[in-house]
Amino acid sequence: MTTRFVASPSIPNFGSKALRIVAVIGLGLALTGCIASSRMGGGLITPSQEAAPQPGPAETNAAPPVDSGPIAGTELPPPGETAQTTTPTAASATPVATAPPLTGTPKIALLLPLSASGGPGTAALALKNAAELAMADLPGASIELVVKDERGTPDGAREATKQALAEGASVIVGPLLASSVQATGSIARSAGRPVIAFSTDIGVAGRGVYLLSFLPQSDVDRILSYAAAKGKKSIAALIPESPYGTAVNATLQDVAARNGITIKAIERYTPGAIDPAAQRISAVKDQIDALFIPENGDNAAAVAKAVSGAGLDPKKIQLLGTSAWDDPRIFSTPAFANGWFAQPDKSGFETFAAKYRERYSSDPTRIATLAYDAVFLLNALRKNKGDKAFEPDTIAAPEGAIGLDGLFRFRQDGTNQRGLVIMQVGKGGAVKIDNAPSSFP
Repeated sequence: MTTRFVASPSIPNFGSKALRIVAVIGLGLALTGCIASSRMGGGLITPSQEAAPQPGPAETNAAPPVDSGPIAGTELPPPGETAQTTTPTAASATPVATAPPLTGTPKIALLLPLSASGGPGTAALALKNAAELAMADLPGASIELVVKDERGTPDGAREATKQALAEGASVIVGPLLASSVQATGSIARSAGRPVIAFSTDIGVAGRGVYLLSFLPQSDVDRILSYAAAKGKKSIAALIPESPYGTAVNATLQDVAARNGITIKAIERYTPGAIDPAAQRISAVKDQIDALFIPENGDNAAAVAKAVSGAGLDPKKIQLLGTSAWDDPRIFSTPAFANGWFAQPDKSGFETFAAKYRERYSSDPTRIATLAYDAVFLLNALRKNKGDKAFEPDTIAAPEGAIGLDGLFRFRQDGTNQRGLVIMQVGKGGAVKIDNAPSSFP
C-alpha cells in the first residue's frame, strides 16, 4: 500500500542567521509555543516515548556489576507487550554510500507496520496520521510524503524499502520495530539514503540509521546531572531485571562518572524478589544520598513496600527516576512523594493531541509526535540546507532541533540525545521543578 502527500516546493530567501518555520495547530495555537524552533544546520527552524517500557529481576551482588556495553537486539516494549530480539547490526562500522544529489522535491518514504495486529498496528496508524497532520501544517512544503506498509516484518521492510528507493525516496522514515529497522537500514545505507526510525533498540542505530525514539539513556543522563547539580554525590540503584532495566543499567555507570557521582551499589530484581534486593541496598544506606529506581507503576507498590521495609527513608534519601514514573500509580504511592524524575516536556504533546483528536476523533499514542517531528525536521532541513539537507553531518548536526517533545539531536552513532524537564512527584501528580535546556552544551 502506498499513499502520497505532495505540497508545492517553496524555498524563501531567509536571512543568513535564522530560519523560522511556524506551523499552526488549531485556532492560532502553535505547537510548543512556536512548534519547534530548531537550530539544526545553523539557523532557527520551527516545526518524542513510547509508553514507558516495563521495568522488572535481581543480581545478588552489592557491588556494581560491570556492563559490557549498551544492549543490542532488544526492543523495549510498552507495558504488557513482549520484547522483540534482533541480531545486532554493524551499521556503525559500515560506511554510508554516497547519495546522489537532490533534485526537485525530495520524496520522504514513511514505512510503518500498518497491517500488523496489536500494539504495532495501533502505533503505526497514529504515526501515519501524525505525519499527514504535519504535511497539512506545511502549506509550502519542500518535500513529498509517501506512506508504505512494511507489515511489521523484516521481509515486509525489505520489500517496502526497495520499492521506496526504486521510486526515488531520498529519506526513509521508520520502521517502528527493531528487526524491521535493521532490514531497512542495511538496504538504505547501501543506497546512501538515511533512515530516521522509531525503534528503541540502540543496537540497530548507526551512522546513517538514526533513532528518533524516546531512549532511556537520555533519562538517566538528565536525572543524574540534575541530582549532581543539587549536591548529590553518592547513590545506589534498584533496577528491574527487564529489557528496560538492562538498557538503563548499561549507561548508568558512565553517566554517574561523568557527573562526579559514586555508585555504592546496583541491585537488580525480579517482581517476586524485590525485598532481598532492597535489603542489600540497606547495607549502604548511610553512605548514599540518593536512590535511583527506574520502575513504572506496575511494581510501584511492591517497590515502595520493599524500600520502606529495608529502612531506606525517602525523607533522608532522595529518590530518582526516569520517565517511567509518569504514571498515576507512582503518584498515588506515598513512598515516591517528592521524588525527582526526568521526562520530555508534555506541553507540546498535549496541544498536538487536541488537534489530533479534532481531526481523527481518537486519541494519539504517545509516540505519534515522533512522526510529526520527523516530517517537520526534514522539510526544514531541505529549506535550510538545500542539496546538503540529508547528509550525515547535517542530520546529526550538534546544535540539534526543538520539536514537539522539546530539544533533541542525533548523535553520530545514530542514537539521540534529548533535553528533558525534571519533575517532582506530588500528591496525585507531578510538578515541573526544572525546565528543559534550550540548547546543548
